[in-house]
Amino acid sequence: MNITKDEVAYVATLARLELSEKAIDTFSEQIGDILAYVDKLNEVNTDGVPPTSHAISLSNAFREDKPVEHLDRDKALQNAPEKEDGDFMVPKVVG
Repeated sequence: MNITKDEVAYVATLARLELSEKAIDTFSEQIGDILAYVDKLNEVNTDGVPPTSHAISLSNAFREDKPVEHLDRDKALQNAPEKEDGDFMVPKVVG
């Protein structure tokens, strides 16, 4: 399967990446190879193979959720670089 240099350049523009012509050539070839390999996987007979979401079985690694005492407000704020009226002060991030 082929992917054109124009397609690579277009995706790079969407991702706001500046790529040289050499990089575009390289990525075009590499992505084409990857797509060809994925297409080849479609030829594998998977009859009787149950669908899976992971190649290996997973178990939950999280701790049990137990209620605990919350952190005292003054203690939580003691190392805050800026605080006001018992709250953290942070820079405004939306206009």
